[in-house]
Amino acid sequence: MSGHVYKIVELVGSSPDSIEGAIAGALARASDSLHSIRWFEVVGTRGHVVDGKVSHYQVMLKVGFTIDDT
Repeated sequence: MSGHVYKIVELVGSSPDSIEGAIAGALARASDSLHSIRWFEVVGTRGHVVDGKVSHYQVMLKVGFTIDDT
């Protein structure tokens, strides 16, 4: 058996509730069209502030998935 080959895509997930929610939302949405997602890496976080409070989180992710065998 040969080693795995991965394709990497970048995603930005967002959530009004948490960083974890932004990650989970991005992965759930990506899994609708990407198969065999194996890992993710958070490469950046940012947020939107309104009236001195966090109103929205954004998380930039690298997501790796395996290429299907033919």
